[in-house]
Amino acid sequence: MDARLTRARLLTARRRPGKLPPFLKGPGPFIRHYIRHRPFHYAAIFLMILGAAGCAVAVQYVMKVLVDAMAGPRDAEAVWLALSIFLALIAVESIMWRVSGWLGCRTTIGIGVDMRLDLFEHLNGQPMRYFADNLAGSLGHRVTSTAGSFGALTNTVVWRVMPPCVDFIGALIIFATVDWRMMVALGIGVGAILVGMIIFGERGRHLHRDYAAESNQVGGDLVDVISNMWSVKAFSARMRERNRLARLFKTEASAQRASWMYTEKARLIHDAALVVMAGGMLAWAVHLWSRNEISPGDVVMVSALTFRILHGSRDMALSLVDMVQQFGFIEDTLHVIAQPQTVVDEPGAPPLRTEGGAIEFRGVSFAYGREGDAVHELDLHIPAGQNVGVVGPSGAGKSTLIQLLQRLYDVQHGDILIDGQSIGSVQQDSLREALAVVPQEITLFHRTIMENIRFARPAATDKEVYAAARAAHCDSFIRSLSEGYDTIVGERGMKLSGGQRQRIGIARAFLKAAPIIILDEATSALDTESEIEIQRALVRIMRDRTVIAVAHRLSTLSGFDRIIVMNGGRVVEDGPVHALREKGGLFDRMWRLQAEGLKFDEMA
Repeated sequence: MDARLTRARLLTARRRPGKLPPFLKGPGPFIRHYIRHRPFHYAAIFLMILGAAGCAVAVQYVMKVLVDAMAGPRDAEAVWLALSIFLALIAVESIMWRVSGWLGCRTTIGIGVDMRLDLFEHLNGQPMRYFADNLAGSLGHRVTSTAGSFGALTNTVVWRVMPPCVDFIGALIIFATVDWRMMVALGIGVGAILVGMIIFGERGRHLHRDYAAESNQVGGDLVDVISNMWSVKAFSARMRERNRLARLFKTEASAQRASWMYTEKARLIHDAALVVMAGGMLAWAVHLWSRNEISPGDVVMVSALTFRILHGSRDMALSLVDMVQQFGFIEDTLHVIAQPQTVVDEPGAPPLRTEGGAIEFRGVSFAYGREGDAVHELDLHIPAGQNVGVVGPSGAGKSTLIQLLQRLYDVQHGDILIDGQSIGSVQQDSLREALAVVPQEITLFHRTIMENIRFARPAATDKEVYAAARAAHCDSFIRSLSEGYDTIVGERGMKLSGGQRQRIGIARAFLKAAPIIILDEATSALDTESEIEIQRALVRIMRDRTVIAVAHRLSTLSGFDRIIVMNGGRVVEDGPVHALREKGGLFDRMWRLQAEGLKFDEMA
């Protein structure tokens, strides 16, 4: 007993939640992670933007030279030289912008693919309880929108923040050649505007984050309603759901309005500063010209650069506000998706080696959250090749037993072994490769019937798929469809009846040819004739395989080697059908109630 407790403590310590990858710990590390993956791409983009913006500033200076050459003594050669340089700079600037756009397209789209795959990879490592707590539509929307937010962030930095920065530095250099006091005034003025806008934008960050959260939640709720449209119609809930969505949309609109109007306030503040700053710089330049301290070309250059810098500073300041908003979207996604995975493989975990499919539960206990144990100190041994039925009232722990065996959750105490190997110490994928599961509620992909059956074993031939379908008693109805095996089943298989979906699920499990078969109410939606046919197929397929079948219809288990009766998370009876009937316990009571057409749960 002490050895078992010691092992349980070790297992509990070993199965703590996995560490969160560093790049998922916040928007900053997340963004830097993907930039570091393509350093040369971003370096090339940076150089192109630097060159293009530099050419744009140089154009303003050449324009000054051109104006001065035309305003002074006639010198056609100087004028044509200035004009040639002017046109050459414009051409080079245009080429550099186009190259930067091409590089930006390839880089941003490529990173978007990597980002979505990485987020999906982390997401599919979460336990099933996580997906029960989060709407599928909301999760999908977050994964997609995060890639879009990163792309928008990249575009903002590359094309709306970097060029004004280069313009500003270039303008300071050029203004120094005109009047150093102008350079200082421009630097202080633009710097003050930028700092003020950044502070103002940061104060509104919570508004953008709230809007991101509301948008993702509403998107998930809308998908949830659409995917459950049958229930909406069946319960005359169309107006009720419309009104509920209207309330959600209004809440989202309120958050969006607050975020949007805060940005408009930033624009208003900047426009006021623009009028004051631009007016002051132009008046100063005209004053210096009137005193013959600067040339007409200098006035033209100062006016052009002043408006360019101030408009650029407005774009940059508002872009910084937008960047805060994009950070908010990414932060919201990471808050939901970047949760530590609770079911993780040990470092260097070996694959499961199946030798027959013997299963053993050793002192297993598990509870969902703060609820009482769903299974409690469960001890169970199933030899390889044995067919075992699992029965019991609702809430007895049957489904939990099945889920723990698939390692959809990790046990909290004890251990589960297959062929002597702890399932917690082997690779999850290798464990599930050894299991063929038919759940009560079959969900299919929005793909063809052929693809859905072959999903169990992608390398299977068409002949093997047809054989599995015949064994599951679904080949005939599939061939009667207009497209046969190429028929698209619809979202979650909604184009098919419950019985048809269940038979395809059984065919999928048959095709997998795994050493352990798990049937969770696998024939509950079938008619009697189909059930009998599939039972005959099961008898053939179950030879030399370990089978665990959860069933409420006890007659389906009459041919099994052994029946396990669960109640309150424990095994209360164990033995063949005839022995349990003779015992007169819980199983016998359930059998008699079913024979009388009553449900045990109603009488218990």
